[in-house]
Amino acid sequence: MEITQNVVGWFEIPVKDMERAMKFYETVLNVKLDRHQMGPFDMAWFPFPKKEAASGAAGSLVYHEELYETSAAGVLVYFSSLSGDLDNELSRVEAAGGKILSPKTLITEDIGYMGMILDTEGNRVAFHSKK
Repeated sequence: MEITQNVVGWFEIPVKDMERAMKFYETVLNVKLDRHQMGPFDMAWFPFPKKEAASGAAGSLVYHEELYETSAAGVLVYFSSLSGDLDNELSRVEAAGGKILSPKTLITEDIGYMGMILDTEGNRVAFHSKK
C-alpha cells in the first residue's frame, strides 16, 4: 500500500491548568492557540495550515476531569521548529516555566536535531529542526 498522508492524524497533550498550558506553549512556540469548549472537553488547538500538502499532524492541548492525565513517561510528541532552529524554542522554555531535559542534540546530519523538555503540566515533549 502506498502511503499518501501522514499516519498520525491528530495528537492531544493533557493539561492540568489550561490557561497556564496555553501561555507556556504560546510563549515557547511563538504561536496563538485556538481554545474550544466541547462539552466536558476544554481544548486549545495548535495552529495548522489549511492546505492539504502540509506535513505533520495537527493537535491540541486538552483538559478533561476524568479522561486525561499528564505524563513525563508516555508517548513523546515532537514539535517541528517553526523558526527553523530549535535553539529558538528551547531558549524560551525555562522563562515560560518549563524545564529542558535534553539540550539541542544532533540525531544525524540527514535528520537534524532534537531537544526534549518538560512543560508546565508535567508532560515530556520534544522539538525537531534540520539545523
